[in-house]
Amino acid sequence: MAEEEELYDMLVPPGVPRKMIYDVAEKYDVEVVRRQRKMSFANMDGDSRELIAFRGKREVVEEVQDYLFAQLKEFIGE
Repeated sequence: MAEEEELYDMLVPPGVPRKMIYDVAEKYDVEVVRRQRKMSFANMDGDSRELIAFRGKREVVEEVQDYLFAQLKEFIGE
């Protein structure tokens, strides 16, 4: 039996424009998945929210993180 490669998730911060999410999904070998996550800030303490994440090999997810954060900085004008 072939050994399965370990996959990693990068949660997409709330508020990321859909166009950026589609961009990443087209440019990189990642899957867009849904993840339940408990929130622990402001008035959401303990609430559970469904977030999306990019799932893929570690090296690819690290590239996605760098790319997405650079795109977000450009988007907000930093």
